[in-house]
Amino acid sequence: MYLTAEKKKEIFKKHGKSENDSGSTEGQIALFTFRIAHLTEHLKKNRKDFNTQRSLVKLVGKRRDLLDYLMKVDITRYRSIIKELGLRK
Repeated sequence: MYLTAEKKKEIFKKHGKSENDSGSTEGQIALFTFRIAHLTEHLKKNRKDFNTQRSLVKLVGKRRDLLDYLMKVDITRYRSIIKELGLRK
């Protein structure tokens, strides 16, 4: 499996408040970004996998919603997570 419990803890520790805090917005955005990158690589090899394509579009939408929320609530946290993850708007 590509996403183990250790990898999740590492992502939340780096981007969230702590490794057990899976509810922070930054942690969730970082986790979605990791999953989006994995699914994108999968679709490069398997371009006719439409279920994965639909899952990818849903994940991108969820991440966009979280980024919009973070931008409304705290613009400095939004700018730092965009810069840290290399996302662009």
